[in-house]
Amino acid sequence: MVLPSGFTFPVAYLAVLGAAALAVGYALSRADPVVDATTILAWGPWMAVGSTLYVASQLGLVGGVLAPAVTAPTVYLTTFVAAGVVWLATLRTPYPRRVFAGVGFLVLSVPISLALRYGATHGGLTLAWPLAGGVAACAVTAVVWVALDQLAPDATRVAGAAGALVVFGHTLDAATTAVGIDILGFHEQTPLSDIVIQAGAAVVPGYGGWLFLLVKTLLAAGIVVLLAEYAREEPREGFLLYGLVAAVGLGPGAHNFLLFVVTTP
Repeated sequence: MVLPSGFTFPVAYLAVLGAAALAVGYALSRADPVVDATTILAWGPWMAVGSTLYVASQLGLVGGVLAPAVTAPTVYLTTFVAAGVVWLATLRTPYPRRVFAGVGFLVLSVPISLALRYGATHGGLTLAWPLAGGVAACAVTAVVWVALDQLAPDATRVAGAAGALVVFGHTLDAATTAVGIDILGFHEQTPLSDIVIQAGAAVVPGYGGWLFLLVKTLLAAGIVVLLAEYAREEPREGFLLYGLVAAVGLGPGAHNFLLFVVTTP
């Protein structure tokens, strides 16, 4: 993931949001919702909400009392609390997962719209290369999933849409990172990721992102397979782990994609 600016830690907000997150988590455990591959897929848009809100924060589009709630890392607690409350509410509807995903997309449209408006009025939008990264992520995901279905059909059958989301999230993160660093002039600030990228650049000078994409893709595919047996035996815990792993990839990937569209060095 590309991190153009540092994290901030507003302690008061962290305390309040931490308490709210615990309360929401407790309420969800009492509600005992179904957690399966479809549930994790429904969380997909919410996984991108926090990272796109962070982009809006980086651009200075959120001010006043709300500003600390959308900086890192508090933005992820904010998103979890909001998503958890919505999830609890949608459990009362006939189609909770559909409604939950739909509300997620509506919420996601807000920071995206704000950021796009900012980019359009501050130098224009850079669409071609970020879109190329997104297309590459879709293509790699399709190839990897077909290969996994041939090599480990039991794993893909158990993981289902949750496993596909894991692969897509991490390939999106890796592909957009490669585009941002190798082509658009951004810099990687995560030390371990930078080591991998520099190793790739040592093989192909000026283009180190290919190795990062390869490593992330293989790791994501491996995790899908490794978690399959756990998800079969303990579906709730197993699919929650799939969701966590997917969020760790999809969130940064969505952040990179939107940031690169609206700001170019």
